[in-house]
Amino acid sequence: MTSTGRTDSQLVEAILRRQRLIVGGCLAVLVGFAWLYLIHSRTSMTGMDMPEMQMPGMVMPGSEAWSLTAILLLFAMWTVMMVAMMVPSAAPMVLTFLAMNHRRQTTDQRLVPVGIFLLGYLAIWTAYSAFATLAQWSLHRASLLSSVMTTTSPKLNGALLIAAGVFQWTPLKRACLNGCRSPLSFLMSEWREGSRGALIMGLRHGTYCVGCCWVLMALLFVAGIMNLLWVGVIALFVMAEKIFPKGEILAHIAGVALVISGAVLIAHVW
Repeated sequence: MTSTGRTDSQLVEAILRRQRLIVGGCLAVLVGFAWLYLIHSRTSMTGMDMPEMQMPGMVMPGSEAWSLTAILLLFAMWTVMMVAMMVPSAAPMVLTFLAMNHRRQTTDQRLVPVGIFLLGYLAIWTAYSAFATLAQWSLHRASLLSSVMTTTSPKLNGALLIAAGVFQWTPLKRACLNGCRSPLSFLMSEWREGSRGALIMGLRHGTYCVGCCWVLMALLFVAGIMNLLWVGVIALFVMAEKIFPKGEILAHIAGVALVISGAVLIAHVW
């Protein structure tokens, strides 16, 4: 009986390992396609100088009023960008959800597709993408957005840098970062049964992540929304905050650097 128990346990672990490889591969493919889209869009922009530059799946508005199509395509761009930036840092949570869900199945609990959890997570970042699109539209209407999608006001850039730096030290940042850094603790405290429960958990985890990173994402208006180097840098920093053992210290160091950078930028203007 003991031997059979070990065999069953080994079989469960083997199935779990295979599922982790499949899910991890699917996440990698999703992120890969998102980055290919961004790279293709950025490459298509190179050398173009038109009032409203259009390319597959994206619109780069100029000084004219934006059409509804332009706004929707810009929203799609932001959504794809958030997938490219945030899914890698969410992978540990997704894989932990898969493992916990799988082990609960061995106690006669119903297995919930991990995709439902991921759907809830991405729904929150899609909502953030809508907010970012509206922010970009507002900057455009106020003539504060350049043709390469950066803010044209050094003072505004400095203010964004300082705001992002100060936010790194706030209790809200700390609470949201803690919610993202420990997948097992989050799932044990937030676990809900069924597909609806998985969706709610995904939404709640996405809310933690937006609460942790939303100001950092606003820095794309400073560096350039389609500046893929900085998109990658911010994505790597967000992942480091969540994964590294000293992630909170890293957040504080970055906060100081951002405040100094913003202050220097504003002082230089004055």
